[in-house]
Amino acid sequence: MTFRNGLKSLLRPEDSVLVLIDHQPYQLTNLNSHDPQMVVNNTTALAKTAKAFGVPTILTSVIAERGGLIFPQITNLFPGQDVIDRTFINTWEDPKVVDVVKATRRKQLIIAGLWTEVCVAMPVIQALGEGWDVTVITDASGGTSVEAHEVAIQRMIAAGANMMTWLALAAEWQRDWARLETVAALTEVLKEHAAGSGIAYLWEQQLLNTPVPVPAH
Repeated sequence: MTFRNGLKSLLRPEDSVLVLIDHQPYQLTNLNSHDPQMVVNNTTALAKTAKAFGVPTILTSVIAERGGLIFPQITNLFPGQDVIDRTFINTWEDPKVVDVVKATRRKQLIIAGLWTEVCVAMPVIQALGEGWDVTVITDASGGTSVEAHEVAIQRMIAAGANMMTWLALAAEWQRDWARLETVAALTEVLKEHAAGSGIAYLWEQQLLNTPVPVPAH
């Protein structure tokens, strides 16, 4: 097994492409590895982060006519962008999706989806076998049980996949706070979706703008 280490192994926005798979109502109804609200929040944060860094985001669903449309929190971020609807359970067997990914000419493939053990694991394992550098965003994904999610993660790690959370990815893409062109947009995502960190930032801004009382003489 080739170890993933060194500076070049870290994710870079200019080399990344994000694929969001099957964030649909049917899958959400049997999501038991995570709080469903958290997965919707994290996936929305992931999509917003990709948009802030100019990372192409491909949206795909499976038989949306029956399984439902991708959550509007996601599709509303990409007005006018088509969602690629599939019959293949394995996204990577559908040339419509793969051709769009390849057209970006990027090699760091980032995937999140529902369910982890099915619609995430299959394309990740296939893409790894084809030489892609694949990262799974585990907290924007979820399975039918905690066991299903965790076993799928183990399976993908054994195949060579990299595992991250959305906030870790955001920090890795930013890498340096001196990259001012993305700081404002990233800060907005943190404020809206990073819970304690976002609220702490707002509190910090409040304190910085609160006059210090001057004692009377």
